[in-house]
Amino acid sequence: MVSEGLVRVVTESIEFDTPGNAHVEKITAQVAAAIARCDISDGIVTVFAPGATGAITTLEFEPGVVQDWQAFLDSIVPVDKHYQHSVNLRDGNGHSHIRAGLIGPSLTIPVSGGAMTLGRWQEVVFCDFDARSRERSLVVQVMGI
Repeated sequence: MVSEGLVRVVTESIEFDTPGNAHVEKITAQVAAAIARCDISDGIVTVFAPGATGAITTLEFEPGVVQDWQAFLDSIVPVDKHYQHSVNLRDGNGHSHIRAGLIGPSLTIPVSGGAMTLGRWQEVVFCDFDARSRERSLVVQVMGI
């Protein structure tokens, strides 16, 4: 289906504090609210995490899945492993950068009828991999008609 009309681009932000240490923050409602405010019916929404220790993905936001996710990350990128970044900067977050790089800083989701086309249990989440708490500001950009 092809829609005709002037393509609009609207950029907003989502701000919150996180405790760090592989914290997973559900942001689906905030992204949906940004889409609703911009009055775009069909297009895409991109959520981007500026910085080098956070990532955006989708998960079923259920306590067991979140715990499994965190345990999996601990198994493939352990906190207590030697990381040259932590040696060079002495900030103890070498693992944070590796985890963020694996997952990635952004996610793009189709928008149809003014809503994200997520699956039944799928939620948009921000993963804070830093070794300390932080103030986060995510970029939400909606493009479409």
